[in-house]
Amino acid sequence: MKTKQNMKTDVLGMPAPQTECADRKCPFHGEINVKTELFNGKVVKKDINRSATIEWFRPHYVQKYERHEIRRSRLRVHNPRCINANIGDTVIAARTRPLSKTIHHVIVKVETKP
Repeated sequence: MKTKQNMKTDVLGMPAPQTECADRKCPFHGEINVKTELFNGKVVKKDINRSATIEWFRPHYVQKYERHEIRRSRLRVHNPRCINANIGDTVIAARTRPLSKTIHHVIVKVETKP
């Protein structure tokens, strides 16, 4: 576990949250390094074991019908205790090493709250 003097003050230009946590999978207070691959999404599901599901929509062109359709992408992310994003929040998630079987990303910033 990192001590207070070893805490990262920012990750990818995003400042660390004010609250302290002892989560080893936290990008600010733990030992996780994040990569520059970022995703913006809205939290649609929150689990009790510090994970969440984010989703975002994107347009896709269907050439046969000359129309656009909306496609949905979902991503399982780790939700550190110091960030604690809730359902409906718009968040930024960054890629990390695999944290579990389905979680390979971590929330680094809450952009807007509903």
